[in-house]
Amino acid sequence: MLQTLTERLFDDGDRTDLDPFAVFEEWFALARESEPNDPNAMAVASVDADGMPDVRMVLLNARGPEGFVFFTNFESDKGRQLLAQPRAAMLMHWKSLRRQVRVRGPVEPVPAGEADAYFASRPKGSQIASSASDQSRPLDSRQTLMDRVQALETEVGEGPVTRPAHWSGFRIVPIAFEFWKDGQFRLHDRVRFTRAGTGWTSERLYP
Repeated sequence: MLQTLTERLFDDGDRTDLDPFAVFEEWFALARESEPNDPNAMAVASVDADGMPDVRMVLLNARGPEGFVFFTNFESDKGRQLLAQPRAAMLMHWKSLRRQVRVRGPVEPVPAGEADAYFASRPKGSQIASSASDQSRPLDSRQTLMDRVQALETEVGEGPVTRPAHWSGFRIVPIAFEFWKDGQFRLHDRVRFTRAGTGWTSERLYP
């Protein structure tokens, strides 16, 4: 009987040909079936100019062998931090599965065409909200924001919303993955993959 990737992951046998991206896809597919809300939600950590860490929840919008992509306002706190210090850590925790995946690596802006395509796929209300919001900056009242949204809705009318220059995506390019699965009495299973050239090395970790 063929083993699942997860069984191979936590087997004490050879993992040299196991691709962490493939393991992630197996776990993500399960999460999409079991998580009641936003199986693509993830925490992303960055650091500011003083080295103070910052973390927030975002949505994983695209993924592939190049890395993991989320979109944001580049003039927000996280946008400015990641442009100045292009390294990040992300965490996806699926409570329904009692599993989590951690990823670390450098960050790069996505090409303009990729940002345009994703922006065009969003609901129009989300497009307008992204254009109207000065994300992370002080707001005197919610009414000010809603007035800006209404003004932009009137201006756009039935026409398309152009992607704002300040709104784009970041791709986290993994140099390390860690897969964690809950175990009884906190005897969890943990395996870390570390990039080595074009491949990966792996090791089991104490819980």
